[in-house]
Amino acid sequence: MSARRNPLQPLRVAWNGLVYTFRTQRHMRFHVYVVLIVLLLGVLLNLGMRELLVLMITVSLVMVAEMFNSAIEATIDLVQPNYSPMAKFAKDIAAGAVLITTIIALVVGMLLILGENRWEEIKTSLTAESLAVGVTQRIVLGLFIVFLLVVVGKGLGKQGQVLKGGLVSGHAAIGFFLATATLMISGNLVVSGIAVLLAGIIAQSRWEAKIHNVFELTLGAATGVVLGLLLFGLWPK
Repeated sequence: MSARRNPLQPLRVAWNGLVYTFRTQRHMRFHVYVVLIVLLLGVLLNLGMRELLVLMITVSLVMVAEMFNSAIEATIDLVQPNYSPMAKFAKDIAAGAVLITTIIALVVGMLLILGENRWEEIKTSLTAESLAVGVTQRIVLGLFIVFLLVVVGKGLGKQGQVLKGGLVSGHAAIGFFLATATLMISGNLVVSGIAVLLAGIIAQSRWEAKIHNVFELTLGAATGVVLGLLLFGLWPK
């Protein structure tokens, strides 16, 4: 007759997995530190019990996703130690899940820090007849939209990664967006020329490094220019 199983064994195994992940995975340690900082900020900002619970649940999802990502990577390396496109694809999907939960956690954290009153003010300003916003807000909004467009564009392509290569050059898009914004804001030909020159140097560096071809750099530059014209040329001042 087999020995009776220790009821605490599953808990010990789970704890060992948590400790191993923390020791070996740099991203996991980073998430833990961020969780501690976020919770400390929540206490300092006098968040209510409900807000703190929402924050804890959200950041916990990020840590859980990171642990699943580590487990999937370890399993793939065990089954397929050699390079395989499908193995890389599976790892990328798991990493994408971590990215999604991280973005959601950041959005939730920002909304909680803003507070309900401030969020109502923002909604009121967005629904007002005048949609005029300041230069800083336009730049921040533009950079965020550029990031989304670049990610979508890279997803439509079959090569490259989110932060390197791909159908749309993110560096060119950001460079020419800022150059267009400088042109529309300053109205100074010298300053605008320098901004465009710097954007061109950024694009050229990506071409010389063989990270993007001319077509991908052109798409990125066009994305930045069009978005800059929309936000700083057509949007009411």
